[in-house]
Amino acid sequence: MASVCMYFQVHQPPRLKRYSIFDSGKTYFDDARNREILRKVAHRSYLPTTKVLLDLIHQHEGQFRVAISLTGCVIEQFSRFAPEVLERFQALAETGCVEFLAETYHHSLSFMYSKDEFRDQVGLHVDLIDEVFGQRPTVFRNTELIYSNDVAKFIADEDEFRGILSEGAETILNGRSANHVYDPPNGIDVGLLLKNDRLSDDIAFRFSNQGWDEWPLTAEKYAHWLHEVNQEHGQMCNLFMDLETFGEHQWEVSGIFEFLRSLPSEVLKLGDDFKTPGECLDWYDTSDIYDCKEMVSWADTEKDLSAWVGNAMQSSALHDLYMLEKPVKETGDVGLINDWRKLTCSDHFYYMCTKYFDDGAVHKYFSPYDSPYDGYINFMNVLDSMRLRLEEMSR
Repeated sequence: MASVCMYFQVHQPPRLKRYSIFDSGKTYFDDARNREILRKVAHRSYLPTTKVLLDLIHQHEGQFRVAISLTGCVIEQFSRFAPEVLERFQALAETGCVEFLAETYHHSLSFMYSKDEFRDQVGLHVDLIDEVFGQRPTVFRNTELIYSNDVAKFIADEDEFRGILSEGAETILNGRSANHVYDPPNGIDVGLLLKNDRLSDDIAFRFSNQGWDEWPLTAEKYAHWLHEVNQEHGQMCNLFMDLETFGEHQWEVSGIFEFLRSLPSEVLKLGDDFKTPGECLDWYDTSDIYDCKEMVSWADTEKDLSAWVGNAMQSSALHDLYMLEKPVKETGDVGLINDWRKLTCSDHFYYMCTKYFDDGAVHKYFSPYDSPYDGYINFMNVLDSMRLRLEEMSR
């Protein structure tokens, strides 16, 4: 018997208002737009998907098990704009069949720029998950699955976590299977669960592509793929994807919800099972070392950090943002600190990406701006306003 480990990411960024150099005031975030988008995605994806997950857990009497990670950003928006969605996630927590993971509260790149802020955001997120869902996470996933040996060492030293999720990068696996629990090098005491890139993306990206050789993808066919991969190459198959895959990225008319409803039965029929990340770490021994010296992520073709730090605009914006960390925190002003932390959200820098071809099309799809340059100018105008606030406080 082998295990299917399904993990779903849930995130919505705090989108900025159009803010010019002539604007003044402390309101940077577009509440109307954020509410509109959240309500739309809730209707298309969050509510129907969580209902299916609840139904499947009850139907299979706890044999169907999944993991979910919600950023602090999206939990705040659910509380304000769609409390019924938050209640649905709480209902999932109450089943005992859903593991909630830890991450950075504001979906930030803070590990690369401020270890203190990284530690603070992880702590804030763990406390929030405990408060809202009654679970103290023991497995960590960094923003966009950004990972390296250094991330593993830092997380292991915090003593609160026993596992981390990461992209299963082919260059590091070097022909090995992602379908095992791995260890970082140098005796770092934390288990690694690696995304099975191909099988995850078959659902997340290729499911509705009628030009794909395997279209249409049925639950029966897919369950056999999982069974074959697990039987031949490993202990578990880690399927990591956005929850918005269901209903938002893959529309209802594609049959994605019928696929999800049918998948557990087909998997269990073959004698395989479902486990959460923590259960995989409990059940399976580590098989080898995953030595990841450079940062990897699950984004774009390169699976690196170029989606957020690939051009001069992004580097400039990130540098200027983190230069403000110390003076902002020294004010002790809760509102100012909260605004600054919302600006650390990685999406702001993703919108500044200047890639072309397929990756560029994905960036453009998610961006609220006409161009990456508009995103950069708008962000820098907000930073200028924040500097003025700091100057006023120091007088």
